[in-house]
Amino acid sequence: MLRRSKRPEGLPELIEGLPEDLRRQAFTHASWVDHRSESYERLAFLGDVVLSLAVSDHLFPRFERYGAGRLTKVRAQAVSGPSCARVARDLGVPDRLREAAPRSTGRSVEMLVESERVLASVCEAIIGAAYLHYGVERTAPAVVRSFADEIDDALEHPVDYKSVLQERLARRAEVVAYRIEAEEGPPHDRSFVAVAEVSGQELGRGEGKTKKSAEQEAALQALDALPQDLRRDAEASDQDAGPEAPRR
Repeated sequence: MLRRSKRPEGLPELIEGLPEDLRRQAFTHASWVDHRSESYERLAFLGDVVLSLAVSDHLFPRFERYGAGRLTKVRAQAVSGPSCARVARDLGVPDRLREAAPRSTGRSVEMLVESERVLASVCEAIIGAAYLHYGVERTAPAVVRSFADEIDDALEHPVDYKSVLQERLARRAEVVAYRIEAEEGPPHDRSFVAVAEVSGQELGRGEGKTKKSAEQEAALQALDALPQDLRRDAEASDQDAGPEAPRR
């Protein structure tokens, strides 16, 4: 008699096997507890790194002709806030948040379950909790399985990083400007170095065969430099505004 092969695990299977304390923390908003360290934020910090590693490890051996720049772009899109929020919805995070919310939360829980920032952070927290309980060997393949559609979409439909950067900066009432710092090589093989700046401060720089490609690379480098600052701003906003604050 043939033995049935075990179905590959995704994040849903790992969630169900988590210890109660880790599962509870992954679905606990900071406004529901006395200490922020008891919320999903610490797990999200860890999960963000595990997510990036899992997707990088998946992409690296499969696309040998991709340079570092292209791999970075694919990964950045696949693990972005909107991507994490979409995966969170697939995982049923909104309903789990509703179940976990204290009764005193009232209707404000609906603001949370509609927030891309909250959903993305909870998705990262789930990954962080899975890593702590199962280790990277079991968590990474489950992450890749659950993010498969996001990875495929990033490969087939690359985003405009200049637009993404400006959208994020607009939330802080800032505007990005680009300048071409250098042009090198003969006319038939020219390369350009672009710098992305906000209020005269450099956020990122990139090189490309055209001015547009150099600016896109500079925008990507700037996006890589932004998350920690944006997350600090979001956390401060949460603390001031309570459970109704939006995400990155």
